[in-house]
Amino acid sequence: MARVLLAGESWINASTDFKGYDAFPHAQLEIGATPLIEALEAEGHQVTHLPSHAVATDFPETLEKLGAYDVVILSDIGANSLLLPPQVFAQGRPFPNRLKLLAEWVRRGGGLAMAGGYLSFQGFQAKANYHDTPVEAVLPVSILPYDDRVECPEGVTGELSGEDHPVTAGLDATWPLLLGYQKLTAKPDARVLATVESRPLLAVRDEGAGRTLAFASDISPHWAPTEFVEWAGYRRLFHQAVSWLAGSAE
Repeated sequence: MARVLLAGESWINASTDFKGYDAFPHAQLEIGATPLIEALEAEGHQVTHLPSHAVATDFPETLEKLGAYDVVILSDIGANSLLLPPQVFAQGRPFPNRLKLLAEWVRRGGGLAMAGGYLSFQGFQAKANYHDTPVEAVLPVSILPYDDRVECPEGVTGELSGEDHPVTAGLDATWPLLLGYQKLTAKPDARVLATVESRPLLAVRDEGAGRTLAFASDISPHWAPTEFVEWAGYRRLFHQAVSWLAGSAE
């Protein structure tokens, strides 16, 4: 089974309740990664979750540290969190470029996946900012230079493309509703395994000795509603995705 580093997919929700003359501020850490973690661990994978607020300080900064994992999943975590650790942002000191590091790690045999969300690919108001980066260079998709979200409150369905591949083996031809996705373009050497509104929903690619995967929608709400997360294919899809990325599917 694979050793997986899941970075992102959490947020801190800060709000203030006003009750007449008095205000009550409060904050809470929200974890969106739970469904994916539970699905992968149920299949025997070893998952380390690095929540979004810890990515800047704790994401591996050497190839040796990345080597502790078979698969890295970036989910709803912007490029700035990887590029601007405290040493750079607060102290003005040099530090390894972890986007370049990830690309090199992939080419040496690592498995990298990016899942969609407001801070994935290019994201909300282009704040995720992975366009024209070393991470985009190794992914199976090209990323737009502007906000790439497609909101679908009415719901849209993913559909298998007909490609035979270990990642999608045994999955339903039509998937439960999704409420949004990223508008992506498959690279010429990518394999598109599933589509949404005729655009890539799931794509894979070999890069050097490694493998990469792009899932254009979310692994949790809001784009992935309960019906998708509780679908039997959810666990199968991501188990097979991680196994293939780790090189163990064959």
